[in-house]
Amino acid sequence: MEGTKRSNIAIGTKVRVVQKQDQSSGKLTEGVVARLLTNSQTHPHGIKVKLEDGIVGRVKEIIG
Repeated sequence: MEGTKRSNIAIGTKVRVVQKQDQSSGKLTEGVVARLLTNSQTHPHGIKVKLEDGIVGRVKEIIG
């Protein structure tokens, strides 16, 4: 599923995100969504979220 639509992502969803410093390499970090930070319904680079461990990034993949 795509991480560009806010409706696909809920608190507690397991996702892979790209952090700001990893955008050039494309390195993904896995975690569970604690908070949605993007207010708009869609974003071309992925919805920005905060994970339970405090990492902030844009959703690239939704797991499960």
